[in-house]
Amino acid sequence: MTDKKTRHYVVWKGVRPGIYSTWKEASKQVLGYSGARLKRFGCLEDAELAFHPHSPLDLTATGEVVPALAVDSSCRGALGPLEFRGVWLTGEPYFHVGPYEDGMNNVGEFLAVVHAAALLKLDERSDVAIYSDSLTALRWVGEKTCQVKLTARNTLIFELVSRALIWLEANHIDNPLLKWHTQHWGEIPADFGRK
Repeated sequence: MTDKKTRHYVVWKGVRPGIYSTWKEASKQVLGYSGARLKRFGCLEDAELAFHPHSPLDLTATGEVVPALAVDSSCRGALGPLEFRGVWLTGEPYFHVGPYEDGMNNVGEFLAVVHAAALLKLDERSDVAIYSDSLTALRWVGEKTCQVKLTARNTLIFELVSRALIWLEANHIDNPLLKWHTQHWGEIPADFGRK
């Protein structure tokens, strides 16, 4: 039996197509809508794959302009030099930050998402989707939290996380935050290629 907490609803045709986490939200999109299409899924990843079955790179290959940014981080070792970046799906760099000592990959992924959202807000680009391959980072952004431990050498990372959390409290992210499905689409375009 599917746990109610993990149900997600995909609306392909309705008032506002999208992915909804409750029946109440989803039903508002389809009730009374002629030709509505909706389906329930047991987890968010399945719902996202159903709603976006193809990699956004498939669209860029056909010459369509896809306003989307991929973010990723790299950390060499459990506590090692950390850097993160954002890359347009066209391959053009948008930002690159670091390296910083004593970093952790999940922290870098979190910082990459927040950094991208903050820069896009400054550029007034709420139309741009932000893709991350880290469910942890996307969850932390949604919860406005980040689990980082202060060490003697990572005070700069700690300060970046503190500033990111302050920014999240003061700002609403208007950009869609989407999971990059590596096993279906390949490595995220912002990947550092250090695996």
